[in-house]
Amino acid sequence: MSPLKQFSLFAIGILSCVIQSPICAQFPPGTNVDESKVPAYTLPDPLLMSNGNRVKNVTEWNSLQRPYIYYLFEENVYGKYPLQPVNIHFKIRESSSNALNGTATRKQVRIYLHPTDTTVFTDLLIYLPNTVKTRVPIFLSLNFNGNQTVNKDPAIFPSQNGVTQINGVVKPLDSIRGTDPNWQIEEVIARGYGIATAHYGDFEPDNKDGWKTGIRTSLKDVLKIQPDEWAAIGAWAWGISRIMDYLQQDPAIDSKKVALMGHSRLGKASLWAGASDPRFAIIISNESGEGGAALSKRWYGETVKKINDQFPHWFVAAYKKYNDNEKALPVDQHMLLALIAPRPLYVASAEGDQWSDPKGEFLSAVNAGKVYALFGKKGLGTDTMPPVNHPVGNTIRYHIRSGNHAVTLYDWQQYLQFADTQWK
Repeated sequence: MSPLKQFSLFAIGILSCVIQSPICAQFPPGTNVDESKVPAYTLPDPLLMSNGNRVKNVTEWNSLQRPYIYYLFEENVYGKYPLQPVNIHFKIRESSSNALNGTATRKQVRIYLHPTDTTVFTDLLIYLPNTVKTRVPIFLSLNFNGNQTVNKDPAIFPSQNGVTQINGVVKPLDSIRGTDPNWQIEEVIARGYGIATAHYGDFEPDNKDGWKTGIRTSLKDVLKIQPDEWAAIGAWAWGISRIMDYLQQDPAIDSKKVALMGHSRLGKASLWAGASDPRFAIIISNESGEGGAALSKRWYGETVKKINDQFPHWFVAAYKKYNDNEKALPVDQHMLLALIAPRPLYVASAEGDQWSDPKGEFLSAVNAGKVYALFGKKGLGTDTMPPVNHPVGNTIRYHIRSGNHAVTLYDWQQYLQFADTQWK
């Protein structure tokens, strides 16, 4: 089943669930979406070191505690993040200064990831506002279904691994263009920001055998890492960093102002990329849920076992040790968010997406705040879940909006405003 069809069926099921009952048959058996039934749990303190001492300052965090927490995530959740240098090369496939009715410059870039094998690449689509005459700050986000689905622009080249059919029926390319509802490119351009995207399947197809044809195999000798030492989320995260390599070389882009946004499973990848690569200036998690921003030790919505059973390729094998055994996890996701400190972080949820545990995402952001405080940064400023459609926070920001599992215009507007407060 294509990612587009998976998303559609899931969204319909969740909507029906919310309308009918807070606990309903659309969720897998054994799923808890009743707040009163959440058992007590204890979160690891991100400032408590393994020797029993507490982190006292930024120096101790950066030199001792942060590397240790990051290591725990590598060992238990996401796998190793390859550190072997890769010299990407690229070519501009197409460029036009008259895109989107003359408001933007479109650029399409092929980024080659292997030093000699030209079949290993990702295709990057970029739009930059024509009103900005200096280097442009930019939002970067991978897409689920191919570059051709993010906008109806007829000049967009289709992604090699993108969607070619809907509901099992092969469709003409023009009927697929702009069918992904998560994108608000014209809104981003109108606010003076650029936007860049590539298809996540360019790095690894999203299935249990995707590693066989993805970068975990095609680059294993280049990166000096075996496929089972990392997983799909790690592959997508590493790919995001290679796009950043290109953005640093593009003279039209302000590479010091790159906001990395990810939705759902790509929100998980964006958080891991943000924790692994300090070059991203802002990190945005949109309904990333279990294995992303939501707390794992909190029994609500999707669980470690449920995500491992359905998507065994997303995390390393060690993560399966914590199926129905979250208490034994040496980390939780507030510690992943803390690894992003002191950079601005936005976590967002949706009221109709209880599978992703909105309150667990909020509490994760709350508990990351003590690390941000080490840097003199203000976090959410509250430990009370905010009302729907009322964002809260400072350097860490959070909202829960009305609606279901998606990236809406409302979400984009909050992210753009957040970037305004940080950069303008």
